[in-house]
Amino acid sequence: MEKREATMSSRNPEQKQSLVGWDSHLSRIFLLLLSVVSAQGITPNPEACLVFSSVNGSSISCQPPAQIPHSLPADTIFLAMEFFNLTQLPADFLQGVPNLQELHLSSNRLEDLSPKFLLPVPQLKVLDLTRNSLTGLSPGFFRVSAALCTLVLKGNQLKFLEASWLHGLKALRHLDLSENQLHSLPPGLLENFTDLLTLDLSNNQLQTLPPDLLRGPLNLERLHLEGNRLQVLGEGLLAPQPKLRYLFLNDNRLASVAASAFRGLQKLDMLDLSNNLLTTVPAGLWTSLGKAARNLKDGFDISNNPWICDQNLADLYRWLVANEDKMFFRNHTRCAGPEALKGQTLLAAAESH
Repeated sequence: MEKREATMSSRNPEQKQSLVGWDSHLSRIFLLLLSVVSAQGITPNPEACLVFSSVNGSSISCQPPAQIPHSLPADTIFLAMEFFNLTQLPADFLQGVPNLQELHLSSNRLEDLSPKFLLPVPQLKVLDLTRNSLTGLSPGFFRVSAALCTLVLKGNQLKFLEASWLHGLKALRHLDLSENQLHSLPPGLLENFTDLLTLDLSNNQLQTLPPDLLRGPLNLERLHLEGNRLQVLGEGLLAPQPKLRYLFLNDNRLASVAASAFRGLQKLDMLDLSNNLLTTVPAGLWTSLGKAARNLKDGFDISNNPWICDQNLADLYRWLVANEDKMFFRNHTRCAGPEALKGQTLLAAAESH
């Protein structure tokens, strides 16, 4: 079974829909604006932002060479100011747009934001700060942001996090902290995020995770931990997540996985353990996986690990034979030892065991 990039990528279509769906929303607005001005025979002013008015409010999209607006319509509900290389924004920049629901400031160079920046917009639901230069946030930055559902801090310069930065967030469903420089996470970081559906911590420098990391979220569906430096997946970390569907652990340094690590993951649709340092796994690890009708329906990947194909993999062999139709990259899942089996596919070793 070949693994399609769109299926196993940490940026597959479903994630884009759930985590960064505002991009398509912005694109629709942009195309709609172009079609409107084209139909009316109007040549868009390259120095003006695109503005679309509806019964719900105004949507504004600004990219260079447009000029940054000095004021915004009072009924603004959607604002995108991207690719301007802004390093600062005035603390009162959002004053006068109390109904703002989406704010996109990606691909600038923002270094910090005032603690008062979000105070005028308590109805904000989406905040996208992708690809800026933020090294931190002020404690209480989100103190009036109880409605915020999506927070994207991808591609900044965060080396650490403090739980106090996120205080005030009560409705968060999608949190993207990927592509930063995080070495560790504080305890209790997510303890109040009971509605969180997607957590993306991929492509950081995490070596360990706090044992209580996921004890707050009760409905997590997607967990991205790929591209870090994790060495051990301990017992209990995933135990509070009976609704987890997508688990990405690929491209780490995992050499050890606890026997009970996946216990309780009855709804898992996809598991990626590829490109790690696994030589063996404990008996019982796979007991709860691959049994239910929809379990691992989107497949699993354990390729590019240095598997030692001996009797210690007997439990994995049985599981592979029973679930081979869900296995990706079979030809890249090979034995690294013992010498007699070196280079043989793991599935062939399992079938001859």
